[in-house]
This record gives sequence, C-alpha cells and structure tokens, in this order.
Amino acid sequence: MDAAELMTALGRVAGKIATGATGLEDLRRLSGGASQETWGLRLASPTGPIDLILRRRPDGVTGSGNAVPLATEAALIRAAAATGAPVPSVPYVFEEADGVGEAYVMGKVEGETLGSRIVRNEAFATIRPGLAAQCGKVLAQIHAIPTEGLPDLAVSDALTELEKYEAVYRGCGAERPIIEAALVYLKSKAPALTQRVLVHGDFRNGNLMIHPEDGLRAVLDWELAHLGDPAEDLGWICVNSWRFGNHAKPVGGFGDYSQLLDAYAAAGGDEISLDRVQYWQMLGSMKWGIMCMTMYQSFATGADASVERAMIGRRTSETEIDLITLLEAAA
Repeated sequence: MDAAELMTALGRVAGKIATGATGLEDLRRLSGGASQETWGLRLASPTGPIDLILRRRPDGVTGSGNAVPLATEAALIRAAAATGAPVPSVPYVFEEADGVGEAYVMGKVEGETLGSRIVRNEAFATIRPGLAAQCGKVLAQIHAIPTEGLPDLAVSDALTELEKYEAVYRGCGAERPIIEAALVYLKSKAPALTQRVLVHGDFRNGNLMIHPEDGLRAVLDWELAHLGDPAEDLGWICVNSWRFGNHAKPVGGFGDYSQLLDAYAAAGGDEISLDRVQYWQMLGSMKWGIMCMTMYQSFATGADASVERAMIGRRTSETEIDLITLLEAAA
C-alpha cells in the first residue's frame, strides 16, 4: 500500500479514529524500516485539526519471533496508562475491515527521542540530573501492571534469553572469543526467575520521549514486551551502547545506578541488587553485539543493501569492549 492508498483508507475511517473527525488533511512518513512504519497524520474536525501518530506494520511483513502483534502493543500501552506510567494515548486500534492493515494510532507527544541530543544538548541540561530517577519510577509502574488479563505474552528468563541469542550467534557462523567468554560466564551466573512481571523489553535512551522541561513524557516501542525478570529492564537501560558517548553515566548516559534503583524502590518496586542489574547489563551488551552481527550479515548477503546496516554491524566490536570491562569487573 503506497501513501496515496493509505491516505484514502484512513480518510474513510477518520470518524472512527477520533470523535468528530470529518476527514484526513495530511499524512507524512516519519520513519520506517523492516519492523514498523511511523506516520504523522492530521485529521480535520469542526473544532480544528487533530494530530496523531500512526504505527503500522508494513504490507507483507510479519512480526519477528520476538515482536508482539500491534494490537497487543496497544493493549499494553493502555494498561500502562492505567498505572499512571507516561505513555501516549491510544484512541484507536484498526480492524481488518478498515483496510489500513495492522496498525493503531497514538496521541502525539512533544519531546525528543534522539539519545545523543538528550545526553549532550544544553536544552536538556536542567532535566538530565533527574532522568534516571524518573526512569526508575516509571519502570516500577510498568512492573506493577497486573499480568492477569493481559494478552498472551512469552515468558523469558536469563537462560531462555541466552539460549535464544546463542542460537542466533551460532547461526552467523562467527567465532568471537569475547562473545564465547561472555556466554560461558552468563550461563554460570544466570539468576532464577523469582518474580515474573511485565517487561518492556526495550526500555532505553532512544525509546523514551524526553521533554526539556518535564523530562520523561512517554515510553515508546513496546514491540518486545514479555513476562520476565524486572532486572532485565533495569539492566538494559544501563548498557553502554545506550549512553551515546557519556560513558561515566551508566543509566542512559544521564544518571547513576543509585538514582535508578532508589527511585524504583521508592515507587513500589521490589529491592533489586546492583549485581543482578549488572548481570542483565552484561547480557544486554552481548545481545546487542549479536544483533549488530545479524545486521551486518543482512548487508553482506545483499538482503539489505543500506549503509546503515553495515555501519551498525561494525558496532559489535564496541560491545566486545564493554563485555571485557564487565567480565574483568566481575572476576
């Protein structure tokens, strides 16, 4: 479906998307890739334009083994909103008869998602010191969402994650000593899943809408949500790759472990040790390194000829440096 066809389909169901909407005024592609499309859309109404964000799965693309259906994403965002977590509103989830495809619309939230700007730009200097605490509070809210009544979600603990990503790594045919060493260590130290919560799965700087005055305004990109260890989310935001060069601040490049964990506990989250968080941080670095390898493979085989895939593939070496540092610290 091209932009003109999508615009026609959206115009037909404008009144279902937003009460009082009479048609579609504008549709703009914001980003795109192998997983999801993001569009900015403007609906006409007697009281003025209504600006929304459309999240849509591209035609012919099925969800990956890890990605939840978009209707599930929408349901999880609504469940998070019920706990007070900052998320976009979800006014409408499209039905098959709408002719739009697998998609839903979100309210537009003002702010910045580019991690490099958030950790460096002067505009965010005032709110940066409080961001790690905001993240801790919000993760406590997400982890408090009752799992009963949620759509079916996969359950994954540390050993399950290791098994999944080791299979991907072996499938690449690579032999990288640092990845091998990390796998051995992580398997030997894998914590038992003693508390099963809703895990966002990709809670990091880059998937958070940050406003220069208010800080964290919305948690985005719920496609990797599952049930698992709450420390997985806390460790993922501490992965060095999401610090955007500000390595001294382990939480997203803007905060410290203590700020994250203290705020998490103060907001009702169970006490989680720093060792457990750093275990998941190490596992996260290894996962991202393997993901980078697969992106290079897609470039090398011609499946995706974009320079971006080749550039991201080279970042495997960065994660190996991180893994060496973490393994030495754990020794």
